[in-house]
Amino acid sequence: QVQLVESGGGLVQAVDSLRLSCAASGRTFSNYAMGWFRQAPGKEREIVAAVNWAGNNKYYADPVKGRFTISRDNAKNTVYLQMNSLKPEDTAVYYCASNRVAFRTNYKEGAFGSWGQGTQVTVSS
Repeated sequence: QVQLVESGGGLVQAVDSLRLSCAASGRTFSNYAMGWFRQAPGKEREIVAAVNWAGNNKYYADPVKGRFTISRDNAKNTVYLQMNSLKPEDTAVYYCASNRVAFRTNYKEGAFGSWGQGTQVTVSS
């Protein structure tokens, strides 16, 4: 069973930047695709970005393309989400998640079986 712990959230102003981190333990981190999701109040959870096990295939949701960057450091068992040019509509709880199956590039929400506890990101205008 994998454990995921997010950090790096906070309160920032619009156009500021934040970097979220997600530290994994409990299984071979480098074998699994990782994703970042978010859930705003009153809205469903949505995918933000994802990266495959090797780090050479990445997905970004349209609202964050060009502003957010996902990366992973397999030596540190950590996945990152660099968020630039933040907007008030980016306000949400951000979760990292790990794919259920090793060596699979599947970024649908149902493919992710382990979740962190979430970290709050609040962007003021």
